[in-house]
Amino acid sequence: MILTFKQKLWLILVLVITLSALYLLYGIGSDVNKFLIIYMVNSRYKRLLAILLTAVCVGASTLIFQTISNNRILTPSIIGLDSVYVFIQTIMLFFLGSQQTLKISALSNYCLSLLIMVGFAFFLFKVLFKQQEYSIYFVLLCGLVLNTLFSSLSSFFQMLIDPNDFLILQTNLFASFNAINTKLLWVSLIIVVFVLLISWTSLRKLDVLLLGKDVAISLGLDYELLVMKFFILISILISVSTALVGPITFLGLLVVNLAYHIFPTYRHSILLPASILIGMLALVGGQIIVQYVLTLETQLSVILNFIGGIYFILILLKESKDK
Repeated sequence: MILTFKQKLWLILVLVITLSALYLLYGIGSDVNKFLIIYMVNSRYKRLLAILLTAVCVGASTLIFQTISNNRILTPSIIGLDSVYVFIQTIMLFFLGSQQTLKISALSNYCLSLLIMVGFAFFLFKVLFKQQEYSIYFVLLCGLVLNTLFSSLSSFFQMLIDPNDFLILQTNLFASFNAINTKLLWVSLIIVVFVLLISWTSLRKLDVLLLGKDVAISLGLDYELLVMKFFILISILISVSTALVGPITFLGLLVVNLAYHIFPTYRHSILLPASILIGMLALVGGQIIVQYVLTLETQLSVILNFIGGIYFILILLKESKDK
């Protein structure tokens, strides 16, 4: 039996709901105290919401990014937003110290990081994109160079930081769903919903962008305005997910390429929800394994980067064989 695209989406959605229910209710029996049940569900649902939000951010941003760059191997991390986040946290700890840094509210740190990362992406696009006659590849190249620059600067300052402060920094920089600030969660939810609503109204334009720059312009699209709009939306989504849970490098590459494989279509009205749902499936399933099977002996981001890295190598090998 061959399933239609909509049937596949519904099937994945059912799997996501099933795994989410399993995650929320695992280990809760009739003999468990009522107040303990309320506490467990309350803490788990916040973590689950953070997981689902991250899947939305990473899946949507990677799909849109690959469309405007016309490349299925690249991810938004190439423009250096992850390394900018690491650099911000490193510089704050280096100059302020752990005591002063801890006095800064999580919401203030979150908003500052978000504004700087979006500002960085806006600078990349607005300044460099226009100077090079709207060449998206030049912007990506500059992003890659700046990514290396910020990574090197972060490593330099981390070498100078007090060892105890360095441990605090490393803990904050690992992608983790185990310590989510509720205030950040609701702010992130509002931002992500707003960005998704804007993106959803332009899905057909993304279908046209998939044909390439020249074809999109000949069909009447304002290429510069459209790409700048999506570039800013991508930077907001990546900034939200990175500031909320930390950098996750290969998740977007993994879920979007799986979406392309399971849903062989050009229509972003199918690919966007598919990428998001597959991301949710991967993150919720992974968190169940990490939390209940491995008993939190490792981080979910470590497993995702390991699997995603292997998948990335397989994609490169497949591309080289096709050529």
